[in-house]
Amino acid sequence: MPMPPPPTPKPKAIRPLPRLIFASRWLQLPLYLGLIAAQAVYVYHFWVELVHLLEAAFGNAEALQALVISIGYKTGTTVIQLNETIIMLVVLALIDVVMISNLLIMVIVGGYETFVSRMNLEGHPDQPEWLDHVNASVLKVKLGTAIIGISSIHLLKTFINAANYEEKVLLWQTLIHITFLLSAMAIAFTDRLMTRQNSAGMH
Repeated sequence: MPMPPPPTPKPKAIRPLPRLIFASRWLQLPLYLGLIAAQAVYVYHFWVELVHLLEAAFGNAEALQALVISIGYKTGTTVIQLNETIIMLVVLALIDVVMISNLLIMVIVGGYETFVSRMNLEGHPDQPEWLDHVNASVLKVKLGTAIIGISSIHLLKTFINAANYEEKVLLWQTLIHITFLLSAMAIAFTDRLMTRQNSAGMH
């Protein structure tokens, strides 16, 4: 005769004040909903720029001027047709929007899973691979890596359009990018040290 399964232990009752403090994590929910709205704005901006690029490719002068203004491209003469530099700057701007959107997804999904509530996505075919082992430390490293990627795109856009920037601006953007890079390396190194200490403490 099979043995009956052991009874499931009842969750320990939480006192009112700790329950209130723990429930305060739901105050972050409007923040994540706001980030979703911000991502919708980025999606709209992406499609506006893409439509302008396609229209400019077919000779639309108004769309071309809109692109020139949006990317800050300036020459001594009026731009009358799409050129390789403008295309490259617009494509980099679109990539920049995509990378910022990816950063928003990491903050929204990873932050909600880590700090608010479990999503119970185990077994779902679309579950992000990084979400099954996400924690505050992993999230910081991933965000730092994403910020470096975004900064790299911005720096590349500046160098391509360097004639329209002062030397001081180029220098400061390069220094800021290096600062982001060193900060991400320091976060990753610190996380690695903490992981080693935790592993050593378990043995």
